[in-house]
This record gives sequence, structure tokens and C-alpha cells, in this order.
Amino acid sequence: MTQTRRLFMAAAALAAFALPASAQTYPVRPITLIVPFAAGGPSDAIARLVGHSMSATLGQQVVIENVTGAGGTVGAARTAKADPDGYTLLIAHVALPASASLYKSLPYDTATAFEPLGLVNFGPMALATRKDYPAADAKALLAKLKEDGPKTTMAHAGIGSNAHLCGLLLQQAVGAKITEVAYRGTGPAMNDLMGGQVDLLCDQSTNAVPQIEARTVKGYAVTSAKRLDVLKGLPTLQEVGLPGFEFVIWHAMYAPKDTPAPVVAALNKALRIALADVTIRSRFAAVGTDVYPEAELTPEAHRARFLKEIATWRDVVAKSGVSVGN
Repeated sequence: MTQTRRLFMAAAALAAFALPASAQTYPVRPITLIVPFAAGGPSDAIARLVGHSMSATLGQQVVIENVTGAGGTVGAARTAKADPDGYTLLIAHVALPASASLYKSLPYDTATAFEPLGLVNFGPMALATRKDYPAADAKALLAKLKEDGPKTTMAHAGIGSNAHLCGLLLQQAVGAKITEVAYRGTGPAMNDLMGGQVDLLCDQSTNAVPQIEARTVKGYAVTSAKRLDVLKGLPTLQEVGLPGFEFVIWHAMYAPKDTPAPVVAALNKALRIALADVTIRSRFAAVGTDVYPEAELTPEAHRARFLKEIATWRDVVAKSGVSVGN
């Protein structure tokens, strides 16, 4: 063996030794996937669906843990403070970048505290009311919201949740202030809407479609630019008098900052395998959501979208005047 070859092999061995043990053998134990909202909500359902597939791919169980509170920031903080070894992950949606502007003080820097692992899915929200709400159609609903103002109660899953952000945009578009009622997740918010305790909820299609179809709540409109195939009877908000209104939400997965690149790659691969599964895709389609194109499923593409969303929501929040904390 030549001296050059011996030096090359020694360098390669040192490089492998320098990798953290977790990166060389990952994973060797169960992985915790934190859902920052209540069990039974749309984020929880998506996490369990994708996590089941990732468990099979990785050879270790992906355990779902619901860590609720403060619009998802409690669960995000738990992830940000965790060891960067790939055993504590987060699934979140647009609330995560929006929280950077909504909350004056967070125990982490939203832009730098996480390693983006990949985008999961995207879809619109659906505007629904209690089933006995007195508005014949979407146009009548918007007119009543403007007329009643604070008399109308709108549920959401906490400051910064998708339902809250949708509500902010809706109030700005309608030009009326609505009384907001916060819950620890859209699961309990939907339960109270079904029970008639609140008037209105702007919810992810993953959670709203089954209830609208079952007529336990009354559906009025969707927030996308085009109608949903699964709710063809509902117009878009653009169609009924809110030109330019569009709110499409997305879910994505994260690890703590400084998680080793090989671990990030392994998790992204497992996520992409899950998103290629025909059963998962059909489950997404059934509730009006879709998977991103292949080119947008990389950690790099996810990071670019994440940073762009932080800037976008900074402008929206500034216009709303909403903030939390000192």
C-alpha cells in the first residue's frame, strides 16, 4: 500500500470517527415527533399518518407527542431546546414563521433555531359556522359578519394558529372586528362549533371537510383561489366579494438547529418515501390537500419557503396590530 493511499484511508477513518455516533448509526431508539396542537386536530392527523410510514422506513417507532399551548410556540420551544440528535422532531405549519412577529418575546430565534427537514402538504382553509347559523350563503355570511361585528364569535386554536391567521385576514378583508375565542387546538374548537358554543371557524380542510360533509357544521366558502374537488358546492371567498383573498396553509417537519447533516438526510428520505405512498396521497386528496412537487421536497427548498414566510407574516401582523407579550 502506498504512503498516499495509507494517508487517504486514515483521513477517511478520522472523518467517520468525527461524526457523532447518532449520525453514524441513526436511529437506534424511538423518535419523538412533537405536534404543537391538541390531539384530534388536523396537524395531529397528518403527523400520525406520515409518522407511521416513517417508522417503517427508519426501523424505529415515531412517537407522537402533543405539546400544546401559546399558538404552537410551547411545542416549538421544546424542540428548539432538545438535543440536536434527530430524536426530537417537530411538525408545524404556517403558525411557526408567523409567531416570529406575533410574539414579542420567544425563547428561541424562529429563523435560526430549527433545521428544516422537508415540506409535507399544502391546502386551503374552509369557512364554517354552527349548523343553525342564520346566513343563507357565503355572500350573506360576509354581510352578516360586517353588520354584527363583535357580536360574532370566531374560534381559533390560539394566537398564531392557522385558524387565527385566517381570522385576521378575514377581518381585514371584511373590514369588521370579530370576537375571537381561543382554544388549545382546532380539535376542541371544532367540537364547540359543532355544539353551537361559537359561531364561526376558519379551519384546515383536513379537519373541516368531514364535518361539512356530515352536516354537523355548515360550510360556506374556501380560502383557495380555486374551488376544492371535495367541496365543489362551496365557492371561494374571491367569488363572493373578497377579491385577491387567498390563504393556503402548509405543514412541514423540523429538527433542532445543528442536527447532523446525515441525520437530516435520513429523515428527509423517510419523509419523501411517506409522501410518495399512494395511500397517504389519497388520504390527503380526500380532505382537499396535496403534496408538493418533488423539487420542493428538499430541506433547502423548505428553508427558502420558511424564511420567505417569516417576512410575509411580518407585514400581515404589522397591519393587524396584534402582538403577544411585553
